[in-house]
Amino acid sequence: MTTPGSADQVEITSLDPPSRLAPEPLGVADRSLVQQIYENIRERIINGELAPGTRLREREIALALDVSRIPVREAFPQLEAEGFIVSEPRRGSVVTQLTLRDVEELFDVRTSLESLAARLAARQSGRGATDRLHRALVLAEAATANGNTMAITTANASLHEEIVALSGNRTLANLMRPINGRVRWLFRLTAERDAGALCREHQDLCQAIWDGNAEYAAAIAIAHVERGRSYSIEALRSILPAAG
Repeated sequence: MTTPGSADQVEITSLDPPSRLAPEPLGVADRSLVQQIYENIRERIINGELAPGTRLREREIALALDVSRIPVREAFPQLEAEGFIVSEPRRGSVVTQLTLRDVEELFDVRTSLESLAARLAARQSGRGATDRLHRALVLAEAATANGNTMAITTANASLHEEIVALSGNRTLANLMRPINGRVRWLFRLTAERDAGALCREHQDLCQAIWDGNAEYAAAIAIAHVERGRSYSIEALRSILPAAG
């Protein structure tokens, strides 16, 4: 697990080699290239390669990825909007230092929105739109059985995202989109949680959704998130500062 505030600047060798990114077109920066750069940096923050406090230098990132500074600069606002980086006077963009208050606030939002997602998804399940949720649960179960921590984190986050998608509520999906990355970040920080117990909770939640039991699904979602809150706060108390 990465300890906070340990780096001063980006380690260029930690970024994907230029061949992983599409060539930058002439003129206005290609939006898909900006998205790739955004995802590249975001994933390295989530998996701990870019530690809290790491300074992100446009020029060095651009050189590492063999692109101009324009798409790198355009990727930063989305990272900042989703809480992965902050702009500091005289330092520029740095990786966010999560705090216990941030974690509490994230769980407050998750409790409300994920219970709503479960309730709406259960109402939709009667229309037969559950195949993708079935696949997401199978992948989460397989990852749990294999014991691969990163795969478990990714699969569990994808399962939660699929429940939001199944809700059919575009406003809810838009509200959750910037939160999903921070949830994955949190899952990575608390990866030592009992994966088997998590999987059983996910199975119960999915079954309630498939049964079309909207209120029971919402109640399971609330209990699931609140158990995660208790574990996360306790596990991160000695790692994260109380507040920024």
